[in-house]
Parts: sequence; structure tokens; C-alpha cells
Amino acid sequence: MDNAVFTSIDPISEPLQFLQNLYQAAVRRALPLHSMGEFLPAPPKGRTVVVGAGKAAGAMAHALEQLWPQDAPLSGLVVTRYGHTPPRPEGLKQRIEILESSHPVPDAAGLQAAERIIAFPQGLTEDDLVLCLISGGGSALLTLPAEGMTLADKQRVNQALLDCGASIGEMNCVRKHLSRIKGGRLAAACAPARMVTLLISDVPGDEASVIASGPTVPDETTCADALAILARYQIEIPAEAQAQLESGALETRKPGDVAFARSSVHLIATPQQSLDAAAEAARAAGMAAYILSDEIEGESREVGKVHAALARAVALKGQPFQKPCVILSGGETTVTIRPRLPGAAKGRGGRAGEFCMGLAQALQGQPGVWALAADTDGIDGVEDNAGAFVTPHTLTQSLAKGMKLSDYMDRNDAYGFFEALDALFVTGPTHTNVNDFRALLVL
Repeated sequence: MDNAVFTSIDPISEPLQFLQNLYQAAVRRALPLHSMGEFLPAPPKGRTVVVGAGKAAGAMAHALEQLWPQDAPLSGLVVTRYGHTPPRPEGLKQRIEILESSHPVPDAAGLQAAERIIAFPQGLTEDDLVLCLISGGGSALLTLPAEGMTLADKQRVNQALLDCGASIGEMNCVRKHLSRIKGGRLAAACAPARMVTLLISDVPGDEASVIASGPTVPDETTCADALAILARYQIEIPAEAQAQLESGALETRKPGDVAFARSSVHLIATPQQSLDAAAEAARAAGMAAYILSDEIEGESREVGKVHAALARAVALKGQPFQKPCVILSGGETTVTIRPRLPGAAKGRGGRAGEFCMGLAQALQGQPGVWALAADTDGIDGVEDNAGAFVTPHTLTQSLAKGMKLSDYMDRNDAYGFFEALDALFVTGPTHTNVNDFRALLVL
């Protein structure tokens, strides 16, 4: 989106539209077609094979098909989330097959995709090139259970990791060690071909080995680390897999492994770049913009409360920032699912909605503070919304409807709360993923 668009939007009279456009600026910066070209190598003497996984894998495949020389051979397959394959540009010849599977809990389609992807590059030579297109979400989309585990076992462990509030680093450490394709194992399947991995980061710190559980990069975590995480959150795994972790039989590929001898890795889009784009757009509209961090982690509702404290300080005391301003942040927060009372309805929602509930509770209707929190992939958890809006009227509107915010927080029902207020932010799949986006406008 051109910054000229932002200068025509008055944040004072149209605060929600202004915040929505900041989100769009962040998403646009992370679309692969805008940044992939500078990282592509020249076509090799032999074949060029493409493999990949993630919520942005479909868009990355389309971008590569547009950017790769039309007279150079190109073939491959990637897997993305159901419904996240973008429309094919008119006239663009399909050279890369796009598969779809389930996220955040894997399914049989993801298992079949992983089996096909790990087999696809077999038989390559040193004259060949493998382009790996990796983005967030690949851990669930690309599932190939370790020996001693079934798909049902992986589904149960994955759901337990999601529900317990484990960080993305902890979740992916376990996932890597209970997989036959993650933790550098896909790279081993591609040898001896040259390998170039193109990454869209969705993790704090942009650590390549954490993004999609690092199928093509070395991993420094160990079986002992995975065991400690499982014990910390009291997650049980089958006895055979437990024994293999304890013996080290499920160890991932480490730095210095010959599988990475002809490998290079490039980050083509990151959370920080998207926050910078949103800040630039805000400044183009004459609004001061401050980026807290692109690496914020923690319990979503608690992170919301901290953001509320900062916004109130700006609104009431003019510090640490002068108002009017926009406060931006990113990262990957977590949601710990609260136990349900017998017969109680299951809550709906994801990290962004949970953040917004904590934010609204702590803001207490602070005048002049408007906010949007959303996932940059367009899906908050497993629902159809990207996130939600918080306004100075959120609490009064909910009370007028007989709704107690604390009740919704007790059952992790952010979707139900903001749906009743017509405050859900719905975008549909964005075809990229640089994780959490949060913007607070203080007028």
C-alpha cells in the first residue's frame, strides 16, 4: 500500500481504519514477491527442485514461479494451510505443486505431504539445486512422526503443547525431536545437491532453526532438552519414543553436519521489517510511531495488561512518549487454556483476541486509546478472524449487553466477546506470516 493512502486517513476521525491500514502495510511488506528476487541464485547446470512448507508457502511458490527464468527447469511441491493457497496470477504457468493440510494440529494430509516432500529430492547430484521455501506454520503442516509414534500421538502432543502455554521455541524443540523431517533432516534428504533456504520468519529472534522447526538447518537443542520440556508441562509420549529420546536415538542434525556443507539460508521477510513498514506508514500520516519490540513473548492477556499500562501512562502523563502517537509491537505470545467447569461451553479465540481482552480489562475505558491486535497470517488461532479491536467504549458496550469480560476471560472466549461487540477484525488469509501485530493509537 502506497504511503500516500495513509496521508488521506485522519487517525483522529477514523482511528480504526487508520489502525487497519497500518496492519495492511505490515502485511504487504512481508509478501514474498516483494523481496524474494534478490536472494535467488542463478540456475544450476542440473535440475532445480523446490520443496517447502508454511502458511506462506503457496505465495512463495507463486513468487518463485514468476521470478525464476521461464526457460530454466523448475519443479517441486510445497504444503500450506487449508484455504491459504492464493489465486494463481493470470497467465502464470504452474511448475510447483501446492498441497494443503491442517494447522495448528496436524492431519493425515500433512503426513502424506511430508512423505512426498522428503522423497521428492532423492537422487539429486552435485549439479542440482534445491530451493527450500519455509515459513511459519510448517511444523504442523509438515508432519512425519518419529519411529514409535503415530499420527494420533503427534496430534495429541501437539495439542497439549498448544494448550499448556509453552513458548514457540519449546514447542518446536519437542516437535523437531519427534520428527523424521524436521531438525535438519530434510536437508540430509537433499544432499549432495546445493541447497538455498528462503525463510519468512514468524518467531522472536528470527532463529532459523525454530522457524517451522528448522527442516533444512542445523539444530543445537538436544533430546535432553525435549525431555525436560515434556516433563515441565507433564506431557506423556509413547514408551518407545520416550526410550529413544532418553538414548539419544532421535537426535537432530547438528552444526558441522555434512548435510549442511553446501547450504545457505536467507531471511526474506521478518517481523521487524513489517513493524518498520507500519511505523513508516504512520509517520507518513503525520503521527509519531514507536516500536517496542518484535520479540515480545509471554501470556497474551498479561502482555495486554503491560501494553495497557504503557498506553495509560502516555495518555495521562505524556510519558515515556508524547501523544498523539502509535505504539507498535510484535512477537509470539501464548495462551494457557483454563480448565472448564463441567458443562461449560468451550471458549474460542487465539493469541490476538486474548491480548485484546487483557488490554481492555486493564485500560478500563481509557479515553483516547484505540488498539488493534491481529495475526499477520489473517487467522487468530483456528477462527476466521485475524484479531480484534479495542476502543474506549469496549467495556461500556459489553456491560450494556450484560456481558462480563472476566467471564469470557475465564473460559478463553475472546472470539465470543468481540463478536458480540462487532469488534472482530476479519481479513481472510493474507498469504504470509510474520506473527503477532499490535498497534495502540493514543490520541
